[in-house]
Amino acid sequence: MENINSHPYYPLDAQINNYAPNDASVLSLITTASVGVTALLGATFLLSTWVQPSLSIANQIAILWFVLSGTLHCFFEGYFMINHDHMVSAHDFFGQLWKEYALSDSRYLTSDTLVLCMETITVLIWGPLCFGVAYSILYRHPLRHPLQIIVCMAHLYGDTLYFATSLYDDYVHQRSYCRPEPYYFWVYYFFMNFIWIVVPAYYLHQSMKIISKAMSQFDAVSLSRKAQ
Repeated sequence: MENINSHPYYPLDAQINNYAPNDASVLSLITTASVGVTALLGATFLLSTWVQPSLSIANQIAILWFVLSGTLHCFFEGYFMINHDHMVSAHDFFGQLWKEYALSDSRYLTSDTLVLCMETITVLIWGPLCFGVAYSILYRHPLRHPLQIIVCMAHLYGDTLYFATSLYDDYVHQRSYCRPEPYYFWVYYFFMNFIWIVVPAYYLHQSMKIISKAMSQFDAVSLSRKAQ
């Protein structure tokens, strides 16, 4: 009789029943995802250039980043939020991508409370706010930097919590959610998430610097008026 708990994920005793292996190769999944991301960024670049031809390169890059983040949050992570309890047997494109990624963190296939709640907040709040930041950059809205600070802090906090909880279980409870092959840890788990620490940290610093400069100028003008 087949063991319904047979799967390639760690820990080996994780309750992942009715697992169905992917029928698409890793290369085909990565290629399809790359083509999709390229199309998204290309369309975003063309649209933003058409709407605001005078946008600086730095602002163009920022729009591309926040649109990419918002799309991944709302659609890819939104798929997880909706399908988390039966994703393990899925054969659609997003389902197979999640099963491949879960080789580095099996919590995504066990409806882990922390991961599910964190991703739900990301889908419902941070994803739409990423689009809001992109919109505010495109139209030079004064809320751009306050919103950018909120979104970047959310990314930094969420990623830190994500890393901390799994690493704590690994080193303190000796319960690893990642397969032992270095590729899964360093490429899937670490690199693909660390991006959302490095880039938000940059944009957080940018916004704080600009707001600080603006407040200094405002204070200087206020003092000058009072002195008159």
